[in-house]
Amino acid sequence: MAQHVGHLPEHGAEQSAHPATFKKRGVSLHSMIELSLVGVRVELPSNQPIVLLKESGGDRYLPIWIGAGEATAIAFALGGVETPRPMTHDLMRDLLRETETTVERILISELVDSTFYALIRVSADTGTKEVSSRPSDAIALAVRINAPIFAAEEVLEQAGIELRDEEESEVEKFREFLDQVTPEDFAGGS
Repeated sequence: MAQHVGHLPEHGAEQSAHPATFKKRGVSLHSMIELSLVGVRVELPSNQPIVLLKESGGDRYLPIWIGAGEATAIAFALGGVETPRPMTHDLMRDLLRETETTVERILISELVDSTFYALIRVSADTGTKEVSSRPSDAIALAVRINAPIFAAEEVLEQAGIELRDEEESEVEKFREFLDQVTPEDFAGGS
C-alpha cells in the first residue's frame, strides 16, 4: 500500500501497491539504512499528521505524512496506551504471535510519484515472505513488536532531509512536544 509525501489521498481513495513495483527493484541488505522512530506530530497549519524517522548513525531524517488513524495508533504504542479491545495493529501483532510468525524488519522500499511504499518481511515455518504495506501501518506494527525499521538508500536520497545545527534545536523542541502530547491530540477530525 502507499503513503503519500506531503498530502494524503481522499478518504477511500487510497492507492493499491502494484506487486510488479516491488519485484522490479530488489533492495539488497547493503543498500538498506536502519532508522529510528523520532515520533509523530501534527504539521501546522495543515493539521496533517507526520511521522519522523532518523537515520541511525547519520544526520538524515525521513518525514512521511500519514493519516490521523495511523498517527493515533503509533502514538498509542509509543505512549504504552492499552485500549479495552485490540486496535487493528494490535490485532496484527496478536495474529503474528498466534501463528508463530516473526517480523524480521520493516523496509520503506520506494518513493514513486510522491508515494512511499513499504514491505514487511515475515518468516515462519513455511518460509520468508515480503508483504506490501503502507509505511504508516508498517511503522505502527513495528512499534508494537520492536521490529527494526529500514529505508532503501534511494528513498533517503530522494526524500531524506539533513538538519543543520540550528535545526537540531527544532528537533529537540519536537521531542519535547512528543513528551507532552497525548494520543487524544490526534483524534480530532478534519
